Amino acid sequence: MTILVAYDGSADARSAIEFAAKHLSAEPTVVLTVWEPLLVQLRRYPLAAAALDPNTGDETQALADQHAKEGAELAIASGLADVTYRAVADNESIWKTIVDVADEIGASLIVTGSRGLAGVRSVLLGSVSNHVLHHAHRPTLIVPPAKTNH
Repeated sequence: MTILVAYDGSADARSAIEFAAKHLSAEPTVVLTVWEPLLVQLRRYPLAAAALDPNTGDETQALADQHAKEGAELAIASGLADVTYRAVADNESIWKTIVDVADEIGASLIVTGSRGLAGVRSVLLGSVSNHVLHHAHRPTLIVPPAKTNH
């Protein structure tokens, strides 16, 4: 069984990794960070094109690689042993990229947090985890945000 954990650096993604390590047996795990190349951002947000720096793409990929490595280190520190990581460019939608990578590696389970770093955009466009749940043809575990005492 291979576990695919979607990781974007958010608190919910951290909780998903920690939950997986605590409740799932030690299985091969792939930590996946999906990033949007500049051209995809320009297609989605054409009015923002003037404000974007053309060098942003390289920086975005480097940040995605850093996030994926951070997620893998967290997974190992949380108790998962056989951990690899990948940062994959999103050319269509983040949820579809997660589902496609799960298909590619034959993941037995997808683990994701319920909310990521998208903020308002995720409310407007629909939740990545919700789309993964409804489009992945494999078990999907959505870990809710950690309970806070307010």
